[in-house]
Amino acid sequence: MLYIWDIEKIIENTLHEHNLDINYEFNNKLTAPMSYNVSHNTIRFNYLQVNGYKAKMNFKIKETDENFVKIILYHVLGYYLDFKKNKHDTRIIMYGKEEEKEQLLSLIETNSWEYGRTLVPKQLLNSYDKVRELDKMLIKS
Repeated sequence: MLYIWDIEKIIENTLHEHNLDINYEFNNKLTAPMSYNVSHNTIRFNYLQVNGYKAKMNFKIKETDENFVKIILYHVLGYYLDFKKNKHDTRIIMYGKEEEKEQLLSLIETNSWEYGRTLVPKQLLNSYDKVRELDKMLIKS
């Protein structure tokens, strides 16, 4: 079981390792394991969601707790990198037509996985790619 302080330490070390100035905080109301808020430049995480997500992936992904959190974190850092490199018109998410919203959200999601992958150390690349594939399957079901 990963606890709040475990996840905070992993996030802190990873951000320091990559020289990234991003805030982070625990949020027990978050419905995802981790998210990035571009307006506040903050990574939020819910340790219960992280543990639940890990349990869903555990039968396919054999990684330490620390590496699993890093994999989730790299994906979330991909959102940060995407928003830093691409100035998406996020008004579309609020006011756009359904098709426009879906296209933008799909683009952001694809970019976040790709940009996040650029931070992943070689020894975690296979697991990162597996989590990406399994995540797609979880979203569909």
